[in-house]
Amino acid sequence: METPLTQHIKPGSDPPGIKEYIKAGGYSGVDKALKGMSPEEIIALVKSSGLLGRGGAGFPTGLKWSFVPSGKDFDGTKYLVCNADEMEPASFKDRYLMEGNPHQLIAGMIVAAYAIGASKAYIFIRWAYKKAYSLLNKAITEAYEIGYLGTNILGTGYSLDLYVHSSAGRYICGEETGLLNALEGKRGIPRTKPPFPAVSGLFGRPTVVNNVETLCWPAHIVEKGADWFLKLSLSKEGGTKLYGVSGRVKKPGLWELPMGTLLREIIFDHAGGMQDGYKLRGIIPGGASTDFMIESHLDTRMDFTSAKETGSRLGTGTMVILDDKTCPVAFIHNMLKFFAEESCGWCTPCREGLPWVTKILASFEQGLAKDGDIEILEHQCWYMSPGNTFCAHAPGAVEPLQSGIRYFREDFQKHINDKCCPWR
Repeated sequence: METPLTQHIKPGSDPPGIKEYIKAGGYSGVDKALKGMSPEEIIALVKSSGLLGRGGAGFPTGLKWSFVPSGKDFDGTKYLVCNADEMEPASFKDRYLMEGNPHQLIAGMIVAAYAIGASKAYIFIRWAYKKAYSLLNKAITEAYEIGYLGTNILGTGYSLDLYVHSSAGRYICGEETGLLNALEGKRGIPRTKPPFPAVSGLFGRPTVVNNVETLCWPAHIVEKGADWFLKLSLSKEGGTKLYGVSGRVKKPGLWELPMGTLLREIIFDHAGGMQDGYKLRGIIPGGASTDFMIESHLDTRMDFTSAKETGSRLGTGTMVILDDKTCPVAFIHNMLKFFAEESCGWCTPCREGLPWVTKILASFEQGLAKDGDIEILEHQCWYMSPGNTFCAHAPGAVEPLQSGIRYFREDFQKHINDKCCPWR
């Protein structure tokens, strides 16, 4: 089984320097792209590979790139921005990639920037990722010294400057337009769309925002081709995927596996199954802003299409396990507290709805909930559903709540009947 994204990562060791990575063929895709391919050819190649964005939405990467205006009639600066904010609770895959092999990300960003005609690129990184921040800056310096960044890269006439920007630290900055506002020094709130960033993004210029894991792929795809990428997968969605498991499993961790690996295999083979004395009750499959999956979903292929068919989403692919000795109401309450605190306050359903939901969930834990409170929570889930809020923050926040009520309603009702939390 090939593991292109993690093959050069050695946990506990320093990441490869640029000379080591070049020797291993790490910048071969950059050489091939800049010296022998047009931007249009690269975009067409990425389209044919079927690369889907690994940040959670799964939008076709090549299609996103194609929205950027190009041609001789277009003049001016264009930007590429890497979203390395990764503040989704339970997600840690991008950190692993940046700390383990920063040059892989840089190589992918060079190819992507060349494809869209960007002359400047930014890595917008979570403030807490201090080690990754340091390693990225060191790797960028090496890339400038070798000639893979700066003016007239490899004598091709193409120039690119790359910077690392440390986030001030708000969850909403992971939303691409909120990220762009923060990068401009403004309040981190989402923008009205349209216009979309591909037309008017950073500083009003055409901009593409992609996730770390997404941008680690372009150099590999250029080097080895679209067919190679498609064959890495077990489903129609190409490539491999970084899957993570947290919770009461025997071997929590992160693995690069073929896209479409069965949920059962990830949890019971790679994560070792449940710890002794615990049983599986639910799975948050892709970070805290995804709907629960349950035991009947274990034979689901973990790709974007299959996960959606269960009523949930693949999201980041980093899952959290709910066991039978953890109160599902408390589990959900903990996640909703985070989302309520991280609301940017821009729209009423999110600003007012999430704190209200959090207070109601607290009343369940305190034994103060009453008949009708479950229905109020369900109404709030509808009120904060897609199309009713300014961005996806609130709809994502209530996904574990709406699915938690669907699968664990008897646990909510028991809190009301017993006037206490049964797990305390």
